[in-house]
Amino acid sequence: MFRVHDPFRRGQLAIAALFCSLGFQYATWASRLPAIKAHLGLSSAEVGLLLMATGVGAAASFPLVAWLMRRVGSRRLSLVSALGLTLLLFAMAAAPDYPVALVVMCCDGVLVACLNVAMNAQGAALEARFERNAMARLHATFSGGSLAAALLASAMNAVTSTVAVHFAVAAVLLLLVLASSRPGLLVDEVTAPDQPADTAKPAGRTWSLPARMTLWMGLAMAFGTVTEGAMNDWSALYMKDVAKASAEVAPLGIAVVSVMMVLARLFADGWRARWGDGRVVRTGSAVAGLGLALALLSGGVGPALIGFACVGLGIAAVTPCVYVAAAGQGSDALTLVATMGTTGLLAGPPVIGFVANASSLVWGLGAVAASAVVVSLCSTQIRWTAPEPEVAPVAAAASAP
Repeated sequence: MFRVHDPFRRGQLAIAALFCSLGFQYATWASRLPAIKAHLGLSSAEVGLLLMATGVGAAASFPLVAWLMRRVGSRRLSLVSALGLTLLLFAMAAAPDYPVALVVMCCDGVLVACLNVAMNAQGAALEARFERNAMARLHATFSGGSLAAALLASAMNAVTSTVAVHFAVAAVLLLLVLASSRPGLLVDEVTAPDQPADTAKPAGRTWSLPARMTLWMGLAMAFGTVTEGAMNDWSALYMKDVAKASAEVAPLGIAVVSVMMVLARLFADGWRARWGDGRVVRTGSAVAGLGLALALLSGGVGPALIGFACVGLGIAAVTPCVYVAAAGQGSDALTLVATMGTTGLLAGPPVIGFVANASSLVWGLGAVAASAVVVSLCSTQIRWTAPEPEVAPVAAAASAP
């Protein structure tokens, strides 16, 4: 699969396989939540706590992920964590009771945090090494993996209702993707023995308080992933219960968000080169927040679909741009920002559910719109790199180490 002469393309395909596998694994177990709920006899509140356990695992994993990144590097950590997530599907299917399921989901959050940091470090290294934008397209493959998992879940449901069989088929596919990606991943650069890995750290200290700009990046990432994750989980319910869409039209909510995100991420690297990461993030997140807010105020199916499209279009480039900016601050900054992003993605939807339960789903999605606006405000405090034209493929290949 990776017998590609261009080293940039070879690395891009390998790293894209990691992004695709994470989206595939996430959507695989999420698509079978109703079956898991019925098997374990869970209430809606217990399902919410089950989802929250993944966010807790991701949030608590920051010190471990930072240590592993320094110890084993992004290449090895990405392979090991991707393998762990694949094997964890079997543990999810075999969980005998609710406490075990909570432990499994917490472990899933830890491994997701590991893979998220490692694969984004690989993507940032690819951009830095070849001086070509690639991160947005890499994130598009995450959405593509989620879509592929949803299609597989639909097909498996038509064949068998057994979760274990579905997860076994998914695991085989994930192992094939992981094996094909291994040869093309970038080898981590070795720091010279006489230089510390992070020049911003005082000598003799293994950890220090993050810089203020890193915290702004983390906040932008957390609120951006809250927006992204909540739309995936709550858009269909809003369409059905609030906008009063038919059963055939209600699923179009998540479809519109997903399609717009994939399309935006396919083009976003060009936008970054033309206008710069800062302007793309500021404008996009503002469009997402204001578009969704106007849709909620207007009500109805048509405005809802337009608002959801604004969210998918506007929020798509936030995470790729912030990851690149965080990677420029060092591995610890990237780890913190990625951990906050993973926590927002996994814990955000349950939090929105709690808001909706206390008031209404309109207020819940209103909190999502506010989150997108917060991203735009945070982006004004981040020091972004100036836009640079992408290097031609031939020139990039010639300058490769």
